[in-house]
Amino acid sequence: MQTELSKTLGVEHAVFGFTPFPAVAAAISRAGGFGVLGAVRYTAPDDLKRDLDWIEAHIDGKPYGLDVVMPAKKVEGVSEADVEAMIPEGHRQFVRDTLAKHGVPELADGEASGWRITGWMEQVARTQLDVAFDYPIRLLANALGSPPADVVARAHDRGVLVAALAGSARHAVKHKEAGIDIVVAQGYEAGGHTGEIATMVLTPEVVDAVAPLPVLAAGGIGSGRQVAAALSLGAQGVWLGSLWLTVTEADLSSPAVTRKLLAAGSGDTVRSRALTGKPARQLRTEWTDAWDDPSGPGTLPMPLQGLLVAEALTRIQKYEVEPLLGTPVGQIVGRMTSERSVQAVFDDLTRGFEQAVDHLNRIAGRSGT
Repeated sequence: MQTELSKTLGVEHAVFGFTPFPAVAAAISRAGGFGVLGAVRYTAPDDLKRDLDWIEAHIDGKPYGLDVVMPAKKVEGVSEADVEAMIPEGHRQFVRDTLAKHGVPELADGEASGWRITGWMEQVARTQLDVAFDYPIRLLANALGSPPADVVARAHDRGVLVAALAGSARHAVKHKEAGIDIVVAQGYEAGGHTGEIATMVLTPEVVDAVAPLPVLAAGGIGSGRQVAAALSLGAQGVWLGSLWLTVTEADLSSPAVTRKLLAAGSGDTVRSRALTGKPARQLRTEWTDAWDDPSGPGTLPMPLQGLLVAEALTRIQKYEVEPLLGTPVGQIVGRMTSERSVQAVFDDLTRGFEQAVDHLNRIAGRSGT
């Protein structure tokens, strides 16, 4: 599964694996793909440094990258406390009532509320980059479009390629104009923040719009046949995220979440603003239903929604309140039916890819060539 892009980066397979788990990122690269560590949860620079040190010690010299979340534009002089003050009391009460309805216990006195969505704030992402650029990362990806121009220049000065996700050809062209090296065409089926265009339609539109820049296809891809389809559409690789949530190397904090993922079908996700304020595909739960109910107060814009629900999600996860318990995941969750190693996933991808190519060769009358 080699393409011009994979050869440029020195990887065997044009499979880019996004994951929040260092062990998974390293295993993806060791298996011949390109591991990309998601940095949004690292609010403390020392924590990111610790995990990058771990990757360096366990990746066998293979290439890898980092994914950050930072807007192309920023608002000066706004602190997290300023943002917190914008949250209406009615929304806070809705959260309290929803948790009480399901009997979700309070956190212990003095217990931190866990991860807060401060990684969406540009100053946090910049501290992540200050750490990451001290390591030999080969790729910097941004989940909120093109990063600021100075960040692109800083990456290029270090020989680091820059990728940006796009949900439309229009967005992709803006990335090209901003000097981005790789566009990730992320379809409607994908987990996390997505647009409204399906991967089958989006990928060739983006390929045509930004040529000759390489494009990675994302969303609804979890088999070798689907990798072959993406490359047939003109992509130079695939960007996979959801597929790694149930690998044995993953460190999901809740066994209940793993059980729900393994049991879910492709119709058991919903594109909801309940998590961050932007449409993000995730498991459908009574939590997403509550926020999507027209009788409720509705979600707040990013980053207000993420700050509003941070403590609630910590409590739901800690006490494994299953009706409310979910996670971002794409429609490919229907193929995630067992826990397998990263290497086993790659074995399945490469085998399925070869079978798909052989099938197409037979159709084209090229058997045995």
